[in-house]
Amino acid sequence: MKKIILSLFVLATTIATNAQIETPAPSPFQKIEQKVGLTDVTVEYSRPSVKGRKIFGGLEDFGKVWRTGANENTKVTFSTDITVNGKPVKKGTYALYTIPGEKTWDIILYTDANNWGNPAKWDDTKVAAKVTVAAQNIPMVIETFTISFDDMTNDSAVIGIMWENTYVGLKFETPTDVMVSKNIEKLMSGPSANDMYAAASYYLEAGKDINKAKTWIDKAVAMSANAPKFWYLRKQSLIHAKAGNKKSAIAAAKQSLKYAEIAKNAGYIKMNKASLKEWGAM
Repeated sequence: MKKIILSLFVLATTIATNAQIETPAPSPFQKIEQKVGLTDVTVEYSRPSVKGRKIFGGLEDFGKVWRTGANENTKVTFSTDITVNGKPVKKGTYALYTIPGEKTWDIILYTDANNWGNPAKWDDTKVAAKVTVAAQNIPMVIETFTISFDDMTNDSAVIGIMWENTYVGLKFETPTDVMVSKNIEKLMSGPSANDMYAAASYYLEAGKDINKAKTWIDKAVAMSANAPKFWYLRKQSLIHAKAGNKKSAIAAAKQSLKYAEIAKNAGYIKMNKASLKEWGAM
């Protein structure tokens, strides 16, 4: 009996050991990344090979949804909103499905990207974009399924799909011009109130030029005059006090206290009251 148990243990150990042997994946995983204008685009997919088989119209039937690769569904991630054939598509991750045909393919961006292959039940409400494109014949055999970024411009690119002797492409457009224009306008309009506040705060805490800090915090408060911020006013009071302007420090602290009370911010109410008491204003 002991010999039988020992033999079973050795067999189980051998099987467990063999299960840990790593072998090449038949359809290896690939992740490709590309910046298109100011948009980061990532494609994650698995790459089957032809291996002498008839692929389209054979292994993959015409007219049926294909996972566009192997294993888990192919995923495409956009860091900004994009457009496909003029239709807006929100930033995020999508499953890339296709429906191969003899002359044309449908290419689909599907909002549910967490399927192993095709969805168990197709849901048309999850189709973010769908385009029909011409299938182009390639005068050579592409042995291993390949996805590429083609026809790059500052605001568009084509996700190329190649396998066997077929190429199809999904063109998408990015909001590069809108993004660059906003950046230019922001830069040309100068620092924001938050920029001024941050610079003034740093100079106060770091013990740097207090007069520069005073100039910046005063600008920040002035720029936000239509919507006064009690924390801006609090910082203004501290900077003015350090600069030796006690009267204006008290005025700023009273304003900060007023808006802190409206906002019911207990911390700033307490700090402003303590400063006003210290400066002889309460």
